[in-house]
Amino acid sequence: MASKAAEKKPGKIPRYLQLAGELREDILAGAYTKDSPFPTETQLCRDYDVSRYTVREALRRLENEGLIQRKRGSGTTVQPAAARGGALHQPLSNVGELLQYAAGSKVTYAHLGACKLPAKIAEQIADPVPGQWSCYHGVRRHEADALPIAATHAYFHERLSDALSQLDLAKGTLFSQLEQLAGIRIGRITQDIQAIPATEAVAEALEIEANEPVLRILRCYYAPEGDIFEISVSHHPGDRFAYAMHIDVDG
Repeated sequence: MASKAAEKKPGKIPRYLQLAGELREDILAGAYTKDSPFPTETQLCRDYDVSRYTVREALRRLENEGLIQRKRGSGTTVQPAAARGGALHQPLSNVGELLQYAAGSKVTYAHLGACKLPAKIAEQIADPVPGQWSCYHGVRRHEADALPIAATHAYFHERLSDALSQLDLAKGTLFSQLEQLAGIRIGRITQDIQAIPATEAVAEALEIEANEPVLRILRCYYAPEGDIFEISVSHHPGDRFAYAMHIDVDG
């Protein structure tokens, strides 16, 4: 089952997103059953040493993703897989949740060398993308499932070359390493999301048939000064991944 307060995850991710991530991992791993029901808000506050506000924000996100159902007077119940389409529901609404994506999954990258940005990618980016880029490719799998949930090409600008030479490709999360090695920070992220048929290369990486539907997410990572330093292109199998987004309406 999920880690307790002693296992809080370090970093800049807000605590309610950390908690949502930990609970999400348990839900997807099948930790909650009739014999081990989902904990109450009071239990979560005590077990994770967090405030009731933190618990409620975490639960609100899980409910918006369709993973749980909350009813006044009867507590919180986990939605069956059939009710959520059997797919991995991944929240990607803000930087904290983007970084949280790595939790509960594993990936090992291979360095494909230096290159110019592929024309098909460059033409979809509004901002200029001059210079050389280092390309990495990896296939991500959820810890509870051997099937791939993403095949990703990540491109890093040549100005990061010194830090790139120090990457541990088996660690998985490249940006977190670069944040330490190069001192880079995210100013903003743009996303372009499109449903497309899988090419033969993408199909092979995701272990699906060619032309099956996949969700392609093109992300550009900008430094606070406005320059793009990373571009990633991820393909997700249509039946194993669901994109969840939270929109808070201001009063």
